[in-house]
Amino acid sequence: MTRLLSTGSRGLLASVGSSLAFGGVYFITPALAPAPAEAIWGVRNLVTIPIIALALIALRQWRSFSEIGARIRRRPALLLGLLASGILLAAQLWVFSWAPLHGRGLHVALGYFLLPLVLVVVGRVLYRDRLVWWQWLAAAIAAVGVGLELLRAGGVSWETLLVCLGYPVYFVLRRSLGTGHLGGMLWEFVLLAPVAAVILTAEVARGSALSANPALWWLGPAFALGSGVALMLYLAASRLLTMSVFGLLSYLEPALLMIASLLSGERIDRGELAVYGAIWVAVLVLVVGGIARMLRDRGPGRPQAAV
Repeated sequence: MTRLLSTGSRGLLASVGSSLAFGGVYFITPALAPAPAEAIWGVRNLVTIPIIALALIALRQWRSFSEIGARIRRRPALLLGLLASGILLAAQLWVFSWAPLHGRGLHVALGYFLLPLVLVVVGRVLYRDRLVWWQWLAAAIAAVGVGLELLRAGGVSWETLLVCLGYPVYFVLRRSLGTGHLGGMLWEFVLLAPVAAVILTAEVARGSALSANPALWWLGPAFALGSGVALMLYLAASRLLTMSVFGLLSYLEPALLMIASLLSGERIDRGELAVYGAIWVAVLVLVVGGIARMLRDRGPGRPQAAV
């Protein structure tokens, strides 16, 4: 198997693994109440730093972190770009925890439904990505479902816009800065670590959430650990796959968030069946098309194609 196909396969595994991990994290979020989302973000930020550092050491990629430090010394303005991308990422991590704690999970889920479509547009416009027919079909089916949901809901909330527009800006910014790797992500978390430490220290000093839910002492770090692994897989997939294919595969995550919500006791309204049905059909098209392409590329005497 050629290098291109191996890269695509790794990207596929990273994307699916990330979606599964985020689904699990979303499922246990309500158990963190009454901790505020800001404190949850603070834990996630601080716990993720050693996770990324260990991953860089294990993968022998620490140079990606130190090289950015050298670039900052040569061009200090890069630090502002890293801070901006870190804030964009922090906003996503915050709203992911805030929404299920405040009954706004549906709005965030809708943002994740829209996100792949936005990424497809970004990939086509900025990076000239090309899609095969079954990827276009999946995008069209998902677009119909999301369009019906927009009509049914009567508008788009700020939570939805934050997810579906914030992430594309984040990914484009990282690519333009040349920091679209684990080393760049570590810098983003390190730069915001002082803010996270202050928020978390204030929450611990207040003590009300810990008194109401003592399990937070171990559940919070466990939640942050799972979140850190999921995030690294997600960003690895964004680097290994084209923007458009990465966006289409991202439909798996909101589908799993739907399952997590159902297991948590939420129910799908009759009017929402259209959008969820369309998303599942789109995911099925992607899975079948992806398997068929991998089987074709493995065939003897066939030229290998980029995923």
